[in-house]
Amino acid sequence: MKIYNSLSNQKEEFKPIIENEVKMYACGPTVYNYFHIGNARPIIVFDVLRRYFEYRGYKVTFVQNFTDIDDKMINRANEEGITVKELADKFIAEYFKDAQGLGVRGATIHPKATENIDVIIDTVDKLIENGHAYAVGGNVYFRTKSFPEYGKLSHQPLEDLEAGARIDVNEDKEDAMDFVLWKAKKPGEPSWPSPWGEGRPGWHIECSAMVNKFLGETIDIHCGGKDLIFPHHENEIAQSECANCKPFAHYWMHNGYINVDNRKMSKSLNNFFTVRDVVKDFSYEVIRFFMLSAHYRSPINFSRDLLEQAETGLKRIKTCLENLEFLMNSYTDGEITAEESTLLENLKTHRSRFIEAMDDDLNTADGISAVFELVREMNSVFVNGKQYSKAFASKALELAKELLDVLGFSVAKEELLDEEIEKMIAERNDARKAKDFKRADEIRDTLKAKGIVLEDTPQGVKWRKAD
Repeated sequence: MKIYNSLSNQKEEFKPIIENEVKMYACGPTVYNYFHIGNARPIIVFDVLRRYFEYRGYKVTFVQNFTDIDDKMINRANEEGITVKELADKFIAEYFKDAQGLGVRGATIHPKATENIDVIIDTVDKLIENGHAYAVGGNVYFRTKSFPEYGKLSHQPLEDLEAGARIDVNEDKEDAMDFVLWKAKKPGEPSWPSPWGEGRPGWHIECSAMVNKFLGETIDIHCGGKDLIFPHHENEIAQSECANCKPFAHYWMHNGYINVDNRKMSKSLNNFFTVRDVVKDFSYEVIRFFMLSAHYRSPINFSRDLLEQAETGLKRIKTCLENLEFLMNSYTDGEITAEESTLLENLKTHRSRFIEAMDDDLNTADGISAVFELVREMNSVFVNGKQYSKAFASKALELAKELLDVLGFSVAKEELLDEEIEKMIAERNDARKAKDFKRADEIRDTLKAKGIVLEDTPQGVKWRKAD
């Protein structure tokens, strides 16, 4: 598998530190609100990365943190008249609701910054001891110029970064580019005891400390949004490599930006959408399908038209598989024939194309194209009235489900029918057999009003949820 490494700005063959194991870390959300569609993209993309590694036989330890203490958390908690912890608990729970809806599996570990203060303090202390940090008035700052490689991820020398950065004037700092590791307590803010007085951690040091605690001093992959390259990830590298005197991460993966109707998403433009906003009109699965329909490094435009296209594409795939599951009821038992074996081998070529795409820097767009090709061929094979063995049809269905599972899509048919509706369908079948078509039509209309659409086929009655 090749991965585009932001550190080298090129695709590289993935070579894990430990054979057949992957240690990966993704920066999680700051939990002061529902997460927005920009947050959703890395959450979905790197969930697929983890799934694909597992599909290829790797043991994956995946850590995604929650930032549950920072200025945004404090300000929002004050606005709502609740504690920062109450705010964090609320939106961590809401995060899991949306993540589950999007088909995102829980990380191996979801650490919270506030539960790892001791590790953070130890890391800051180590940086002071080795001369890379200094304490002033209860604050602790990282000495940026003490790390000669600063800027290696953003590929800019320190002087250029300094010229382009928004820097707060602070007389306590030795240098304008130094950044805070520990913040002295302010009135009304949560704080923890430390060797430098009561205070709280800076944002960047939280991730460095949690990576070190849960994954070790050097990890395989660190991932996140492109917007985090500078200063967050740049600072993580500086802190971690100065504290441990070892490389921090071998591969850095960053997803591209999201625009809304070809404009940057922002509250000022009134085009800022949370995932919770979008699912009022589209399903979680449609959002996931939309996000994966483009290569993760490419910018992506978020619009209603494109969501509708994603909805249509996903429905086409699911309809094919649901039709095949239904047709299987009319197929014969028995072993796969020679002709069917040849057809199955042809279908498997799409698996090879899928793997080839995903091995090429997690190209989910081409991976989905391979799934569409498989579905198109399955339609041509099965939707022709010809009888096949159930074993052959089952193998074809398993192949499609295998690839969709890697992408995080469930194809299990939703159980919509309660006992009353099942009885109505049975009554309608009896009415049709008795040629009482008026009664059959009445039952069909009643079911339609309940949101159940019936379709009569040579193999029997199919049902589906109304659009």
